[in-house]
Amino acid sequence: MMGSQLINLRVAVLEPTGYITAANIDDFQEKLTKFVSNNPNRDYLVDMHQVEFIDSAGLMAIVSAFRLAQRLNKRLSVCSLSPSVRIIFELTQLDRALEIYESRQAYEASLNTTIAA
Repeated sequence: MMGSQLINLRVAVLEPTGYITAANIDDFQEKLTKFVSNNPNRDYLVDMHQVEFIDSAGLMAIVSAFRLAQRLNKRLSVCSLSPSVRIIFELTQLDRALEIYESRQAYEASLNTTIAA
């Protein structure tokens, strides 16, 4: 199950839940692609606070959505990784490629800093 919402007029949020694995990757990939391509927003946040586990297929889906966002001159960020999910991002060094925030509030604070600058 995945929900999406707007933080403000600039940001769309996707909230995946549970396990993101090869078993359900097609659905996750499709939702991520539509999320980035079909929204007029410039900024996208994948809030992972309800994700318990992610495998390499899930990571590749996020990387694919990140690259799509870049091609469309959009920004895709991730927040609220559990410790076990964060380790996977760190081991694969995706924490160096993606903008990862501790929480949605930290992400929103970064937007306010960007807007004020």
